[in-house]
Amino acid sequence: MAVLRALQGSNPGQLFPLEGERALLGRHPDCDIVLESAAVSRHHARLVAVEGDFFVEDLNSRNGTFVNNRAVEGRQRLDEGDQLSICDLVFVFHQRLPGTPPDTERAPDKLLDGVLFDDAQPPSNSTIMSKVDVSTTSAALRSEVNAQAKLKALIEIGQNLGTALSVDEVLPKLLDSLFKIFVQADRGFIVLRNPETGRLVPKAVKYREADDRQTIRISRTIIGSVMGAKEAILSADAASDSRFDMAESIVDFHIRSMMCAPLVSGSGEALGAIQIDALDQRGRFSREDLDVLASVACQAAVAVENAQLHETVVREQMFERDLALAHEVQRGFLPPRPPAIDGYQFFNFYQAARQIGGDYYDYVVLPGNRTAIVVADVSGKGIAASLLMAKFSAEARFCLAAEPTPSAAMERLNRVFCGNGWEDRFVTLVLCVLDPSTNELTVVNAGHMPPLLRDAGGRIVALAADASRLPLGVEADAAYPQAVVPVEAGTCISLYTDGITEAMNRDEQMYSSDRLLGRLAASDAGAQGIGKAILDDVKQFVGERPQSDDMCLVCFGREPAAAV
Repeated sequence: MAVLRALQGSNPGQLFPLEGERALLGRHPDCDIVLESAAVSRHHARLVAVEGDFFVEDLNSRNGTFVNNRAVEGRQRLDEGDQLSICDLVFVFHQRLPGTPPDTERAPDKLLDGVLFDDAQPPSNSTIMSKVDVSTTSAALRSEVNAQAKLKALIEIGQNLGTALSVDEVLPKLLDSLFKIFVQADRGFIVLRNPETGRLVPKAVKYREADDRQTIRISRTIIGSVMGAKEAILSADAASDSRFDMAESIVDFHIRSMMCAPLVSGSGEALGAIQIDALDQRGRFSREDLDVLASVACQAAVAVENAQLHETVVREQMFERDLALAHEVQRGFLPPRPPAIDGYQFFNFYQAARQIGGDYYDYVVLPGNRTAIVVADVSGKGIAASLLMAKFSAEARFCLAAEPTPSAAMERLNRVFCGNGWEDRFVTLVLCVLDPSTNELTVVNAGHMPPLLRDAGGRIVALAADASRLPLGVEADAAYPQAVVPVEAGTCISLYTDGITEAMNRDEQMYSSDRLLGRLAASDAGAQGIGKAILDDVKQFVGERPQSDDMCLVCFGREPAAAV
């Protein structure tokens, strides 16, 4: 079995078996080999097996993929011992598992993250590590470390764990200190459960002798049993212990004595485990040793939990900063100021339910001194809706400039949107084109709430209510007729999204269209006064209840005629 061996990075010596015909490398959790480095692209590179040979391909990554310090272009074959470099991570390619003779290579049933594997099932009369079992040994067969050295190492462990903010930095130091306490130890490792994927990931491995680095397979059976029972276990003679019958890791590595302790969080969750092995039967571990390891594991669990919480807070802070930046970028897509048209007033308001949203409005200057007023609502909320809104707003401007009529512009915009393959996404949109030279308004509606016209006498009319059609993105050949209405002096037109009418108070009641109509009829202070009155009424109705949907409101109208 071909493998990649980590040479440089967070876990030197870690093996990544190459099973199957393809292996995807990158930062995304779905990759076959997940590389935890910010510089690595989500899908960075791919390894492909062709008739026994392995080839590497770069997947248009930001920082490139290198073999023996040469950039990979196209598909490049990997030879035994080639060094594969991805950002600050370096791997060595091997045709087979290091330390395994070519004619006796045995593929384990299943490998997890390169070093954990399932042991064969034990006989029916033996349950592997189902409970704590401490075997006593003669003191004459143990290598002791003096109490002063043990105390010094324990203090060192406490200091390292107390200041730990990154598990990748502190866990190797923890193993170094454990090797000072347990002088008979030949191998030690720490595995943690990935809180997002649930997979066990080796985080630190240490060997007494450098030559032992050829193999680092770890029994998932042992680790799983210890974490499941949440009990530390000890075997003074693992090779002859009936509980480990047919455990391949014990046989393969000639382990004579081993200890394994779970890392249990304050809430009782098993975060991972520490295991220490000894190969020399004269260096068996004792119950006292197990007590020390269990105590260290308790300290380590607290440090790991704190470090994971710290990393979570850092990620959330970064996400919040990204959202704040996205909020500013989205605000940049909105008009910086309303149009300045003689004889007309404009008022606009936009507030996302989250930091970014899917509602938007726009003013687009058209030939003939006309101005298009657009209000739209992209289905959904949050990041996905905001990204779609950004693309959609640019396409809307292009279609308005390219087509001679509002109806043709809407139909073209619909075809473009359908052709982008947004699946279940759609957009409701209302378009009003104002011609101040004739004081006429052309209205086209794509499944949105109709604009509400309030005349100087307080009468409310829903414009083009019978011409409302399907939202954009539903049918590519949908027709969108236009209607032309005069704009008399003192008239105000209000465009809004459903975040206004569906705003809810503490009693789960909606603001409603009826209340909006009543507020419009009672207001006669022009577009700016009407817009502010609507917002004040909505805020008073909602009270302290958090906003549940994006809110957008645009009011514009013709100023009253001057008194004679």
